[in-house]
Amino acid sequence: MNPKDRKKEIERRLAQALKPETLGVEDESHLHEGHEGAKDGRGHFRVLIIAPVFEGKSMLERHRMLYRILDDMMRTDIHALAIDAWSPDELDRKR
Repeated sequence: MNPKDRKKEIERRLAQALKPETLGVEDESHLHEGHEGAKDGRGHFRVLIIAPVFEGKSMLERHRMLYRILDDMMRTDIHALAIDAWSPDELDRKR
């Protein structure tokens, strides 16, 4: 899968499964050129996701949710995934 399609597929899967209020996916693969983990062609991505489904979940549980949704892509298309996952209530409390 080409990098542009990878990003779109990550967005599609997360949007469909988690119904987020906010979703941003950045392909940061260009920052890792020459890195040992980038040699196999898989990409490096950063996700910002704000979704009600995260309410009451620990960061570990949130990360596991994303990894389950992207499971096969983690083996074939994604080398690294940086995750910022929040519930809307958490952000409201910080204001």
